Amino acid sequence: MQNLILNTDSYKTSHYVQYPEGAEIVSSYIESRGGDYAETLMFGLQAFIKQYLTKPISADDIDEAEALLTAHGVPFNREGWEYILNACGGYLPIEIQAVPEGTLLPVGNVMVQVKNTDPECAWLTSYIETALLRAVWYPTTVATVSKACKTIINRYLDETAENSDGLGFKLHDFGARGASSEETAALGGAAHLVNFMGTDTISGLVLARRFYGADMPGFSIPAAEHSTITSWGKEGESAAYANMLKQFGGEERLVAVVSDSYDLWNAIDNIWGESLKEQIENMGGTLVVRPDSGDPLEVVPEALERLMAKFGYTTNSKGYRVLPDCVRLIQGDGVSVASIEAILAALKERAISADNIAFGMGGELLQKVNRDTQKFAMKASAIRINGQWQDVFKDPITDPGKRSKRGRLALIKQADGYQTIREDELGSQANELVTVFRNGDVLVNWTFDEIRERAAQR
Repeated sequence: MQNLILNTDSYKTSHYVQYPEGAEIVSSYIESRGGDYAETLMFGLQAFIKQYLTKPISADDIDEAEALLTAHGVPFNREGWEYILNACGGYLPIEIQAVPEGTLLPVGNVMVQVKNTDPECAWLTSYIETALLRAVWYPTTVATVSKACKTIINRYLDETAENSDGLGFKLHDFGARGASSEETAALGGAAHLVNFMGTDTISGLVLARRFYGADMPGFSIPAAEHSTITSWGKEGESAAYANMLKQFGGEERLVAVVSDSYDLWNAIDNIWGESLKEQIENMGGTLVVRPDSGDPLEVVPEALERLMAKFGYTTNSKGYRVLPDCVRLIQGDGVSVASIEAILAALKERAISADNIAFGMGGELLQKVNRDTQKFAMKASAIRINGQWQDVFKDPITDPGKRSKRGRLALIKQADGYQTIREDELGSQANELVTVFRNGDVLVNWTFDEIRERAAQR
């Protein structure tokens, strides 16, 4: 699936003859027009550019595309693609500007702007919309959801814990198996790591290292699953737990054990809290108990109350109860932005600190998002015809929310935040849009550390 010519929608193939005569350059932009969150955290464009736009198309790509598309029943612009192959060395003659990755940008602002650089290829800007928009909306939306979770967790740590030192490990990515493809898991997994450092999505680590120069952006710990516990049989549940402590417990080590295979309350009250209690308290590390069923709003508070009844607790300076360091809880079932808020609110009401819990998030993090979550769109806003620029826009009377912007755009940052303006109104003001790609060349190489630092500024 690496033929860039085929990374588009069928109807795009007929657009090359639909522009006005004399069309030379088409400029388009990407924005989040609104959605569930007031701001979006930009991420993922660089990975797409390096993976797809730094490799030239070939004659074989053109032949494959022509055979498929003509059989499919749509036109094929062989002359245009052969021009790119012969005159441009196979590299797409386009220029891409974007806000620096990691920027938290209010909705309604230009995030990416793209135009063709060769007047023979005015049709190309729109042709790449499908691939380019998808490359931006998905990882940006995941990063935005992850950021929203971080903001909520941080607020409850501020209110109920002594500090927020453990914030980076409070939301763990469990989403790989629920993603629609490995590439989805890689993009979404890396997007989550912009905000947090806990993940089980190895593909996200690979992407962050390969395209953003990360060393090791995420971490995990040994953990049990139901199959490894239930393989000991119901009568062997205690022995299965003891084996986890034997294999993975120790000084400053963490081990997570799913504990609801049969009876969570028996596991907490009688196994963890009685027969294995001394071992847990003396091993020098931390047992992380994982419930995995039931209503989290009922199960999590009850589980923590029972753990405190068995292991004790201290009351911090803010008046909230905290388990001893040897035991914590992770909730990985039924976790979403909304449920994190609800669970932490329920704990606060019981005077239980957010320091006691971490969360694991799967489908809600990597898969239960779509382009409309943040209302992403890519629209043409300007065209140069016979040397003269003119505005391009849509303004549907049936939906004012889909009104598009006009002209070549720029993004400025003022004391009260970001504002999108026309490029010809920029004057001496700094344009926050950075040219990141032109004609096959990567012009800016953001590191993962730079992106994280930028995202953490708010």
